[in-house]
Amino acid sequence: MSPQLLSALVAFCFVSSITPGPNNTMLMASGANFGFRLTMPHMLGVSLGFGFMVLAVGLGLGQVFLHFPILHTVLALGGAAYMLWLAWKIANASGLAEVGASGAPMTFLQAAAFQWINPKAWIMGITAVTTYAPQARYALNIVLVSLVFVVVNAPCIAGWAGFGVSLRGFLDRPERLRLFNISMALLLVLSLVPLVFEYAGGHGPG
Repeated sequence: MSPQLLSALVAFCFVSSITPGPNNTMLMASGANFGFRLTMPHMLGVSLGFGFMVLAVGLGLGQVFLHFPILHTVLALGGAAYMLWLAWKIANASGLAEVGASGAPMTFLQAAAFQWINPKAWIMGITAVTTYAPQARYALNIVLVSLVFVVVNAPCIAGWAGFGVSLRGFLDRPERLRLFNISMALLLVLSLVPLVFEYAGGHGPG
């Protein structure tokens, strides 16, 4: 991979990782509700899980979805249902003092698995593989793309979780925390709008 292409990949990774999406919305909500330390497994699951997803897609899994588009449809619809459930959980989340009673932050494995049903993650992964992985020494380039995403993505998502943590002082009142969580839940639901329009247009996610 040339230095110019690598620079473009880093820029793409940064922009796509720092902009709002399901992962960043949930991480900000988790930081506000549970604190930075308890959100760390969630962050690691997002970063490493997405890196592994890019690697798997680049090394051949993406071809499976091209041959069997119904699998992509099942993932998209299942992911939408799961994200709606997550939105409901976020809207009803409580503060750190009540974690043991009413909920807990997302685990590493849950966050890693979520990448496979996250529409934004699929768009990012497929774009990265098709645009920034030259065919010459393809396998090595796919590994490099995956590693770049992990390295660039980690501080971006940490920033979102940290922003949520910075709001904890403001959200010390139950009514403010409730309004914040409902707002985060609505943002998560709104992130499904592109998927809805895609189906409304009769194209499907494949």
